[in-house]
Amino acid sequence: MCDFHIHTHWSDGAELMKSVVDLYGTSGFDAICITDHLVDSQFWQQFPQARAIAPDNFDRYLEQIWQEAGRAWEQYGMILIPGAEVTNQTMGYHILAVDIKRFIDPDDSVEGIIEQIHHQGGIAIACHPHRREPQNGHLDPGSRFLWQHHEQYASLFDAWEVANRDDLFNAVGLKKYNYIANGDFHTKNHLYSWKTLVECPKNTQAIKQAIKDNLKIALYLFRDNKGKANSF
Repeated sequence: MCDFHIHTHWSDGAELMKSVVDLYGTSGFDAICITDHLVDSQFWQQFPQARAIAPDNFDRYLEQIWQEAGRAWEQYGMILIPGAEVTNQTMGYHILAVDIKRFIDPDDSVEGIIEQIHHQGGIAIACHPHRREPQNGHLDPGSRFLWQHHEQYASLFDAWEVANRDDLFNAVGLKKYNYIANGDFHTKNHLYSWKTLVECPKNTQAIKQAIKDNLKIALYLFRDNKGKANSF
């Protein structure tokens, strides 16, 4: 069982990275990816107090992920993959970068961001690309820009989120794009949400290849012991 969309205190998540690793590890997950936000420079200028990873502390962010990755494997047998949610709020798109080694420039175009990710040996995932249910009374547009141009970008992405937290994106499923499901974790209750089941050897390269091949991928709604998914 895997979740490739997780936020910590490094951006707008509520939990420390160590706590997130322990939560997923004790819940029996096989692999997770930490994907804290990198945001475009115009957004930084408008909201200088925004909770996101700045270019000058990205290396420290990666260093902590690698420290926790060792502990996650030793303590739980769980793979922890370094990543980021490359977030261009100005244009309105969010792209998951899974298994990256260097900072990704959020000011780049969609094509440029995907190229940066692939150049580092990572995979690029279009996250929450379609309309989501209202959050706290407000409509969440997700990454509508990606879906508005999905025919242009379809072959560039390695996968699209067909499920995010409690939402299922039927439009993505109908297109039969490569898909995965993620929890978009920010708080502990988000653990109980849509996840991805992957049938492959238990290592990062095999997981990435399985997502790209999209042959033995399944969606799974992870619930608590009372049979409930998350509630807001």
